[in-house]
Amino acid sequence: MDFNFTEEQDMVRDGLSRLVREQYDWETRRKAIESEAGWRPEIWAQLAELGILGMPFSEEVGGFGGGAVDAMIVMEEFGKGLVVEPFVPTVVCAGGFLKHAGSEAQREEHLSAIIDGSRVFAFAYAEPRGRYNYADLETTAKKDGDSYVLNGHKAVVIGAPWASHLVVTARTGGGRRDAEGVSVFIVDKSTNGITTRDYETVDGRRASEVYFENVSVPADALIGEEGAALPLIEQVTDEAIAAHCAEACGAMKVANAMTLEYSKQRKQFGVPIGKFQVLQHRMVDMYTAYETAVSLTYLATIKLDAGEKERKRAASAAKVGVGQSARFVGQEAVQIHGGNGVTDEYAIGHYFKRLTIFESEFGSVDHHLKRHVSLG
Repeated sequence: MDFNFTEEQDMVRDGLSRLVREQYDWETRRKAIESEAGWRPEIWAQLAELGILGMPFSEEVGGFGGGAVDAMIVMEEFGKGLVVEPFVPTVVCAGGFLKHAGSEAQREEHLSAIIDGSRVFAFAYAEPRGRYNYADLETTAKKDGDSYVLNGHKAVVIGAPWASHLVVTARTGGGRRDAEGVSVFIVDKSTNGITTRDYETVDGRRASEVYFENVSVPADALIGEEGAALPLIEQVTDEAIAAHCAEACGAMKVANAMTLEYSKQRKQFGVPIGKFQVLQHRMVDMYTAYETAVSLTYLATIKLDAGEKERKRAASAAKVGVGQSARFVGQEAVQIHGGNGVTDEYAIGHYFKRLTIFESEFGSVDHHLKRHVSLG
C-alpha cells in the first residue's frame, strides 16, 4: 500500500506546521485559553484565508476537492499544538452532515459560510442520560405546521460558546432508544428559547450545556429525511473519530519528543535519567504505542469511504487502539517528568489532559470494543 502523501498535501502539512509553530506556541495558547473568549478568532480567520476550512469540500461549493485524508493531516498538526479552534465540530461534523445529506439550498447557504470562516458550528448530540447511544434521545422535535418545535437538553456541546449555529439531533418519532425516528436539524443559536451554560473543559477547550424550550425552527432546517438520520449520524461521527485519532497522534508525537528531551536534561545520581535502561524501555514502548496509533488512524481514514460495516469496524478499532495508546503515552510522559508533569506551567501536563479526554469523545474504548465485537 502507498502511504505517501501528494505534493499538495505535503505543502499543506508544512504550512500548518509552520503556522502552529510560529503563532500557536505554548505560551500563546495558554494566554488564549485563559482569556475570556477562550480561543483566537484571528487564527480561525487565517485558517479560512489559507483554505484549510475548505479542504474537505468539493470545488463546486467553493472547497478544494479534498477529503478525509486532508482532514487527517490538518488534525494531526492541530494535535501537535493542542489547537482548540473548532475544526471538528464545524468542518468535519456540520460540514459532513451538509455534504452527505444537505439540500442544495442548505449547502449553498452554510458550506460557503463554513469555508470563509464566517459561520461556526457546534454538534449538539450528547445528552445527560444518553451515554454513547446516538438514538437514546430525550430531546424532541414535534411538527407544528411548517415548522418543528424543539425541547430538551444537550450536554457537553464542544465549541458551543463560539458557535453561531448548532447541529442538533432530536427525536421526531418512535420510542426513546428506537433506531427509527431520529432526525437532525440546523439551528441558529440566537433563536428564541435557547439558553446555554458555558464552561471550560479539563483540556482547555470550551463547551456548553444547551437547553431548548419551545424552540421553533423552519421545516427546511431538517437535514435529510425525517426520522431516518441515525445511519447519517453514525457516518459523520465515524469521520469525527478518525479526525480526533489523527489529533491524538499529533499530540502523542509531541509528548514523546518532550519526554525524550526531558530525559536528556533531568539528572539523578549525577547522570541524565535517560541513561537508565528502565526509562529507555518505557520510552521505546511509548514510541511503539504512537506508531500503532498512526497505523490504526490511517486505516480508519482510508476505510471511511468503504461499506458501512467495514467503516464502522475500522473506526471502532482505531478508537480502541488509539485510545489505549493515548492513555499510555500521556501517563508515561507525566510519570517520567515527575512532579513537573502535573504543574500548569509545564506543557506536558496539558498534552496529558487532552490525550485523556480524547478517550471518551464519541465513545470510550470499552464502548468501541463492544461495538467492534458486535459487528462480527
